[in-house]
Amino acid sequence: MRALLRRHGFRDLALGRALTFFGNSMAPVVLAFAVLDLGGSAVDVGLVVGARSVSNVVLLLFGGLLADRLPRPLVLQGAALSAALVQGGVGLAVLADRGPMGVLLVLSVVQGAVAAVSMPASAALLPLTVPSGDLRPANALSRMGVNTGMIAGTSLGGLLAAVAGPGWGMVLNGVAFACAALAYRAAGRHLAARRATAVSGASAPAPARPWEELREGWREFVSRTWVWVVALQFFVVNAVAAGGIQVLGPTVADATFGRTVWGFVLAAQMAGALAGGFLVARSRSRHALRTGVAVVTLDALPLLALAQSADVVVLLVAMFVNGIAIEQFGVAWDLSLQENIPQEKLARVYSYDALGSTLALPLGEMAAGPLAEHFGTRLTLWCGVALVTLVTAGALCSRQVRGLTTGGPAGTPPGTRAGAHEDPVSVSGPGSPGSASASGSGSPGAASAPGSLGPGAANGA
Repeated sequence: MRALLRRHGFRDLALGRALTFFGNSMAPVVLAFAVLDLGGSAVDVGLVVGARSVSNVVLLLFGGLLADRLPRPLVLQGAALSAALVQGGVGLAVLADRGPMGVLLVLSVVQGAVAAVSMPASAALLPLTVPSGDLRPANALSRMGVNTGMIAGTSLGGLLAAVAGPGWGMVLNGVAFACAALAYRAAGRHLAARRATAVSGASAPAPARPWEELREGWREFVSRTWVWVVALQFFVVNAVAAGGIQVLGPTVADATFGRTVWGFVLAAQMAGALAGGFLVARSRSRHALRTGVAVVTLDALPLLALAQSADVVVLLVAMFVNGIAIEQFGVAWDLSLQENIPQEKLARVYSYDALGSTLALPLGEMAAGPLAEHFGTRLTLWCGVALVTLVTAGALCSRQVRGLTTGGPAGTPPGTRAGAHEDPVSVSGPGSPGSASASGSGSPGAASAPGSLGPGAANGA
């Protein structure tokens, strides 16, 4: 891991991602409390937080297409600078008491658009910064940096909302995104010197064929059963987490232990993910995806604690354990995609992957408030627990999810290992189930996926 940090391109990219997640993790916390300060209800919180997700859904596929055709570091720089300007400007408006609900809605929409452009580019760029044999520790180390940023962001978000007001959190977001843009610029400069062709996407056809290229990405997405099965799982999991943690969580916090403590409760999940990163970086499991999918069941723990109005210690422990579990999945998922999807199509697959997760967010965020008002917060959270458990069990029923292996031979370029252009499980040994062909003529998939959201999915990963 120390050797990875000496690689300038990887180090700068990891720093940029950490700063981006710092800003994005703070954003929903300060936005939620800004709405509540304006006299809004849980329904209003859901609308404002959900507006970001709607914008993200609309532009995600466009972001993946851009990332496969343009220099990915340049895409990341533009997105970070746009976020810096908008976040800083809205923060100053809130501090000047000129930030009504409409302004907060605009901020959420712009945040979603920026994330839609940057998410696929960031995820698809990482394999170009390290040798293929270092992908697992590189993913773990990058996500550890992300989770460190999220710990700081969520903690400061709750603290600033309680002590200084949400406006200062938005201003700090703007500064973080400006620094992220500088880090992405440095990463692009180092990568251009070593791998200009790969980074710039020069292998893409010169004429723009957006619809055909999107269809190519879709065919890659649905031709692997393990991809869309886990996609369906996380469509439900992310909807439940977004509604339970991002909408009902602040409401429960305001009525019980307070805003500052809620910031540390969220940070406990990120701290668990940081600890989980150390564990998964040392793992050599060949069935990483199977383990990662199984431990997603622990997403139900924080919902259980909130449903029981548990004391703060129990809630902190639940969030910490949940963070460890989600990190096992996050690294396994990134590694599985990076080893089995062709590099020239990886960003588009990531965009379809993230589309379903992001589509689930506004559904969960906007449904949680009305459901809680009609059926009660406790029953709504209990239903979320049941849904997470059921869809995880369903995903594990797939032989391809259970049988997928990771960790190709050292020196194999990402996305070109054996089976990269066909269902990986179909070449893993006898008895593997048949798979759809690369033409996408097999089982229909769903446009939903776990994306790169990781812990605190609704935080805008």
